[in-house]
Amino acid sequence: MRITVTRTGGFAGITRRAGLDSAGRADAPHLEELARAALADGAPDRPVGVPDGFQYGIEVDGATVYCADPRLSAAQRELIRTVLREGA
Repeated sequence: MRITVTRTGGFAGITRRAGLDSAGRADAPHLEELARAALADGAPDRPVGVPDGFQYGIEVDGATVYCADPRLSAAQRELIRTVLREGA
């Protein structure tokens, strides 16, 4: 499963994008479960966030949803953190 996270906004307005592939990872089942939950919890359109907050686009195998701080589900938060930390 190919997962890509795009983070925009924040105080500096800098866009950050990272992606990873779950294939071959020891944590693949957990990561794929998070991805499915993040898609289910996401919105089809970009939500309005808080001033200077981050907005996220989560793409999983071609399907994209959007979410924004501070209203992230636990799955979205963990998936975003993992992909931005470990992805390229």
